[in-house]
Amino acid sequence: MKVIFSHGLESDPWGSKIKYLASIAIEMGWDVDSIDYSGMRNPDDRVTKLVEYLNQETQPFLLCGSSMGGYVSVVASQYKKPLALFLMAPAFYLTGYRDQIFSPNGKVTIIHGVSDDVVPFENSQRFVRGHVDTELHLIESDHRLNDSLDLVGKVFRGVLVNVMQADKN
Repeated sequence: MKVIFSHGLESDPWGSKIKYLASIAIEMGWDVDSIDYSGMRNPDDRVTKLVEYLNQETQPFLLCGSSMGGYVSVVASQYKKPLALFLMAPAFYLTGYRDQIFSPNGKVTIIHGVSDDVVPFENSQRFVRGHVDTELHLIESDHRLNDSLDLVGKVFRGVLVNVMQADKN
């Protein structure tokens, strides 16, 4: 099984948050990859790139996205079914993003800081209201979540464990 990371607009494919989560996944026996969207400012161009990547993927995968990467992961999941989605401060319901109605495939877990000044946490609450198979963790943090990596990692680890247990059944 593989975790495929999608970074945010102002980040890079192997930023500190992705490196931290990738280390957890590797420790648990998962393969990891992080898509490089450097220079791509349009979220829907990123969706196309991720779907093209997923068309070549041969193993079951979990999508993990941060900010714009959260939007990209959810939209791509409408075309390719992941085992689950783990989203950090996903960029939902923002001006300039084509999709405003989402139909993700798979269980969605969102972690969002209540002091986020880039994407309001209320956007994640709105998403959860419209999607039954979604779990939301609101935490004391900002958009980057870097001051809460231990908690983010704990929730991420729980998602990986749940997916692995479901795969055994």
